[in-house]
Amino acid sequence: MIFGEKLKAERMKRNWSQEVMAEKLFVSRQSVSKWENGQNYPSIEIIIKISDLFEVTIDELLRSDEELTKKVIRDSKQLAFPKLKFMFDVLIVIGLILLLLKIGVLLLDKFTALDLSLWGGKFIWNFGPLVLMIGGGIGSGVLKEKFKVE
Repeated sequence: MIFGEKLKAERMKRNWSQEVMAEKLFVSRQSVSKWENGQNYPSIEIIIKISDLFEVTIDELLRSDEELTKKVIRDSKQLAFPKLKFMFDVLIVIGLILLLLKIGVLLLDKFTALDLSLWGGKFIWNFGPLVLMIGGGIGSGVLKEKFKVE
């Protein structure tokens, strides 16, 4: 049984109109109608509410319709992508900030009487920004390719 048919059967079992069900889910009646007719699918949040409302497992709802399962998987990947992308972008920015800080300290030492030293030693300041920027760039590129393929 596909999702729309299952949804309608569960609604009819309780003698609810589409309007009543829509109110319980905080959506429009048109949304319920589109789900039942297979024109559209609900978001994962609504699927969870439907599961609770009808006292069926999410697995029962998802496995009833292959297209719905694909949609939920696609949506979850899209939710994960920006968070991971943001993390790699932050690594690039941190590396850039550390590089600019090092250049600033070197310029101040060269053109002023200040004798500033960078905490952590030369190895960290010479390779740290480079590793962060390259690592962030590679991670971002791999992530982009992964989500483009899937």
